[in-house]
Amino acid sequence: MTIDDIRDNFAVLDEWDDRYRYVIELGRTLEPMPEAEHSAKNKVQGCVSQVWLSKRTDREDGKPVLRYLGDSDAHIVRGLVAILLTLYSGRTPQEILSTDALAVFDEFGFREHLTPQRSNGLRSMVERIRSDARQTLAEVS
Repeated sequence: MTIDDIRDNFAVLDEWDDRYRYVIELGRTLEPMPEAEHSAKNKVQGCVSQVWLSKRTDREDGKPVLRYLGDSDAHIVRGLVAILLTLYSGRTPQEILSTDALAVFDEFGFREHLTPQRSNGLRSMVERIRSDARQTLAEVS
């Protein structure tokens, strides 16, 4: 699934109850995260719910590519993680840093429909991935 697929599906859902259900469904599509990955190192700070993001760096055509697994103990947050990973997982650090995930979430209307705590948690997840990208760039240069 691509971000354009998600965008198209959002466009046909007029009611926020339907959009929330769709986001929860997206969360169910996340690749399972091994229990060992539910560690303090992978836990995202700044989230009300428990959220974990584990990163693996691969090389494709000589360039680093960041791949993520994610999980949360909250259904709606798992869906937000699924959208984030659709945007960021499997991308180079440069692609990650040039993608404004918060603008995509705003486009979907989340700013008005997430609690301030969830919005802060979303920003924490985005910043964690962007920080990983900056760190990876620093390591390869």
